[in-house]
Amino acid sequence: MLKKLMDLGGNRVESSYFHHCIALFEIYSQVVSYPHDSSGRMLYESTACMNVTLARVASGLRKLPISEASLQTSGTTIEKNPMGVILGQAKALGIVGQLCSCLDTLGTNLMSGSCNSAPAVAEACKALWLLIDAFNVPSGIVQKRVFPLNALKAYALKLLDPKEAFEELKAEHETSGVVQTVTDCLLKSKGMQFAFRYALLQGSEFSLSACMQVLMRCCIYNAAVCDILCGITNQDPASNIVNGGGDGTIVGAMFRFLSLHGSSSSNKDAALGECIESDNPGKMSAPGVLILHTCLVLTTIAQGLKFCGKHNASCVLTATQQKQRARLTALAHQASSDDWSSGSFPQHRCAAAMLALASILSLEHELHGPINSSWVSEIALALIPPTATIRVHLRQPFVDKSNTNDQREERSALSNGTGMLTHWHGLRDGCVGLLETRVKWGGPLAVEQACSNGIPGFIISLLVDQPRKLNEEVGGFLEDKVGLSPTGLVWALSAIAQCLTGGAFRDILLKKEPLSIILGLMSELHLRYIKLWDGHGGGSAGLRDLVNEIINILAFPFIVTQQCPGLPSTSASISSGLLLNSNSPGGRVGTENSYIAKAVAENMPHYLQILHEVHISVPILKCLEHLEAKDIGRPVAFIAKMVSSKTLAIELLNDGLLAPSTIEKMLDNASPKEVTLDLLMIISDLARMSKDFYEPIEKANMFDALRQFLNHDDANIRSKACSALGNMCRHTPYFYNSLVKHDMINLLIDRCADPDRRTRKFACFAVGNAAYHNDYLYEQLRRSIPHLKNLLLGEEEDKTKANAAGALSNLVRNSSRLCEDIISKGAMEALLRLISDYSTTASTPGRKDASNESPLKIALFSLGNMCIHAPCRQFLRSQEFFHVLMHLRKSPDPTITKYISRITSKFPDASTPSPAR
Repeated sequence: MLKKLMDLGGNRVESSYFHHCIALFEIYSQVVSYPHDSSGRMLYESTACMNVTLARVASGLRKLPISEASLQTSGTTIEKNPMGVILGQAKALGIVGQLCSCLDTLGTNLMSGSCNSAPAVAEACKALWLLIDAFNVPSGIVQKRVFPLNALKAYALKLLDPKEAFEELKAEHETSGVVQTVTDCLLKSKGMQFAFRYALLQGSEFSLSACMQVLMRCCIYNAAVCDILCGITNQDPASNIVNGGGDGTIVGAMFRFLSLHGSSSSNKDAALGECIESDNPGKMSAPGVLILHTCLVLTTIAQGLKFCGKHNASCVLTATQQKQRARLTALAHQASSDDWSSGSFPQHRCAAAMLALASILSLEHELHGPINSSWVSEIALALIPPTATIRVHLRQPFVDKSNTNDQREERSALSNGTGMLTHWHGLRDGCVGLLETRVKWGGPLAVEQACSNGIPGFIISLLVDQPRKLNEEVGGFLEDKVGLSPTGLVWALSAIAQCLTGGAFRDILLKKEPLSIILGLMSELHLRYIKLWDGHGGGSAGLRDLVNEIINILAFPFIVTQQCPGLPSTSASISSGLLLNSNSPGGRVGTENSYIAKAVAENMPHYLQILHEVHISVPILKCLEHLEAKDIGRPVAFIAKMVSSKTLAIELLNDGLLAPSTIEKMLDNASPKEVTLDLLMIISDLARMSKDFYEPIEKANMFDALRQFLNHDDANIRSKACSALGNMCRHTPYFYNSLVKHDMINLLIDRCADPDRRTRKFACFAVGNAAYHNDYLYEQLRRSIPHLKNLLLGEEEDKTKANAAGALSNLVRNSSRLCEDIISKGAMEALLRLISDYSTTASTPGRKDASNESPLKIALFSLGNMCIHAPCRQFLRSQEFFHVLMHLRKSPDPTITKYISRITSKFPDASTPSPAR
């Protein structure tokens, strides 16, 4: 009766229609829970009636101006906006929850073998999508949705203010409650999962499209849904192989659809290796639209899996090589369609297929180059279009020439601007994704082809392409001429980074304009836009990926010069080099192209100057504010490299490198261990470089943290802390008072007996510098003498022995206060024994290199300082010792003979020494 009453009104939505709709909404919950509908007829009819209602409401809302199409639950008369009131009542009465309950019931019945529920499944899926679609209209997102990159450029052109942009970055925010409800139910309900899969296998075109639209939004809302759709259960954490997407899964159903309708082969089933479960799959009037939606859902699933930490394409393709090849081939067939360049609707289908292919392959991107190639990468390289073809696609303008009303409606339901494939995916995302895969896996030849086709330069020019405001007839929204979502932008930057190894570094890094364009992506406004983005590639994870790819580009010259044999290192930082080398193309330049490595090294001074001219410190430090503490590893590692340049170090300090908020972020418990190591390296390098940096280091107030680092469980952190403190005492006694105030000396002395070799080495270095400038710390350092003696006698590396000998030298450099302890504790005797042990090698002709590597010179210099004081001279008057000195006079090293002469000059009667007392 309700259906007939509603039909009497035609397409008009008046007050009487409103009352009929509300009655339907109120009855529907009773129908869903009715236990005696064995035929399924009631559920089918009521759900079909719901579809008619929601479709009419959405259609009516679209005919109204955005200002009048607002969602209403109260305060508005039915006569003024009946559609808005109906939609508000649907939300208030929990219709979305009822539809989910309906699907759960239907799916459970189907799982038990009942076929009566089958017709209602498709209707319920359509109703869910119609409800979501209707809620989209009041939000106005069809007119306003923009990508962060487009919003950034529109702001620069004063086409968009930041507040407006923040709203337009939120896709379908009116539907978030609906999608959340559907997502939560889908994660919990096996029956609902089965119902969706059944609809994909047996449904009509509209129900298929509805299923895919709903599933895509669920995957975006919660990436955990992607595991459900792939059929992935909890895996062994130690196993890298995850098998998903089998024939009994929703993903399997989607690939089955591609096998039926996406191949031109007459024997589709055999060609694509999919299991067909229906003898009569039915003919489609517009399969291209459904293929597009299928590719978009597969894209979203793959990106969601990657977001959840999955790094294996078998999550989607199964672990069977036959199916992997079949599924990749199906996507590649759609991506290679000749219709791409026609500017017609199939352009978007091809773009979606490219995007799905690129997203699935990105799950394998932990592998780099042919050396570590996998079966999937071998298949992919044969299927990805040639670089020249991708270049043509990238340069193709966006023209929307949809040929039918259905295509135009589907097109408008996907996105607004010409560069947007959906509200979350860019039209060029797939192109740059496949390009990145090709240059990353194809080796030097692929990089050379990309550079010869001008790919890096084109991407840079694409990033500066200006948007424009379209006229009101089209909708008044911003035209997107770039077509890159946040994910596509990261892929584009990654492709640029890979091309640097082919010589593109000259055009990208050694010119101010392209470098400024790249750094503009780390502007505060763009970082905020990325963080607000509600799709994959946005949020904290998207912000991390964007910044890391930019750092990969900027750090390229530093990594190349560090990795190549024979080239000077750009910094003493070891930990930062290891972190930056991860996934960086610069790490393999030395083995693949020595000419490029040499060119990079020669241009390093010019690059450092360019970094200074573009004022790189501002965006680098700004990104630290927006990143979560756990994600700041690469930016801090890059900063550790930059401080090797005094000019950049000054710039970084002036812009707040050691500001309290920055230090607090770096020392956060959530930050990686590598950040702590790099921070210590930054302090150490600054302190070693100049005493001018002592004041900003002191203002950073890191003494409590340094105390903790000296007792840290990690030996690398203990050794770096010792090194930093040693350099803080290198130039002046500026920090001597602070060392006493914070009780650092005793901790440093304890580290001289540390179980770690490197920590002992740097602890000796720090103790020596703490004694170098005056005798203010001599009393506190007295306890170090036995430790220094043990290091001279122990099985230590030569540098540690040299540091220990140097520390003893400084302990007598400024006064004789510690001479008696040095003698009584056996330190002088240990020093003499070390000289004796190394004397044979030093006096051998042709072994100057050996003496340079030994601690002998430092030991002789230390002994010369001790001889200034009478107690030490008295101890040294022994026939045996002078015999060793006479032997060392034969050394070919002039420095050694000079130090011996300095010692013997303190003993005028050295030729006839008196016996030791």
